[in-house]
Amino acid sequence: MTRSVRRTRRMLQLAGAGALISLSACSSSSGDSPAGASDASGSASPKLSGSVTVFAAASLKESFTTLGKQFEKQHPGTRVSFNFGGSDTLAASITSGAPADVFAAASPKTMAIVTDRKDAVGAPATFVRNQLEIATLPGNPGKVSSLKDLTESGLKVVLCDKTVPCGAAAQKALDASRLELTPVSYEQDVKSALTKVELKEADAAVVYKTDVKAAGDKVEGVEFPESAKAVNDYPIALLKNAGNAPAAKAFIALVRSAEGRRVLGEAGFLEP
Repeated sequence: MTRSVRRTRRMLQLAGAGALISLSACSSSSGDSPAGASDASGSASPKLSGSVTVFAAASLKESFTTLGKQFEKQHPGTRVSFNFGGSDTLAASITSGAPADVFAAASPKTMAIVTDRKDAVGAPATFVRNQLEIATLPGNPGKVSSLKDLTESGLKVVLCDKTVPCGAAAQKALDASRLELTPVSYEQDVKSALTKVELKEADAAVVYKTDVKAAGDKVEGVEFPESAKAVNDYPIALLKNAGNAPAAKAFIALVRSAEGRRVLGEAGFLEP
């Protein structure tokens, strides 16, 4: 074999080896890319599962129930459980160790019961506001047209307890108007106060606009200007001992999203 032939064969062998190395590198690169993309995608939007327990003010019942169903539909394999009630009662339960992932209160004051005990993660976010309205019997037989009318003798009026956000707001409106009102009963949450009117056990109750709207034709609403001085901010927070923090964060995100604002706005809540 001549030296020229040997040199040609050697060059062909080197070229072949280089091609194999190049193909191997391309194969490795293309194989790593989908895995890397998959990992990045997985970390960006992990699949949620399990149960989320939400403690929420009674006035949020209708809108949060709707959002809970939407959340479960968006995240198959999840379940949202609610505990609705007076914000002060819910806050006391949380600080006593009741298992919950999210707390949505009807006032910053009741949220502070939880945050002062360091039972929330980060600062609570205000997501809506709510304004008071008078709920009367259908047809308004008592001819209630103002907050002052509720002080008339013979009229059975129900208020939320002063420790409950709706009760504290009602008292603030009464104080601003220099009115004194002795109700036939103080209720532990706004739904209980409204029910008294729905069952015709009371002639009127001071509740939220959202509750009057949710009641439909069971009651009649009467607006009063003093309510503008007692609008409640609603904060929401992730709880420190949340058993399902990823899903809890996602639920809070839904509440604060454009879709959440739409559902809450349709229920009568105000923008924060």
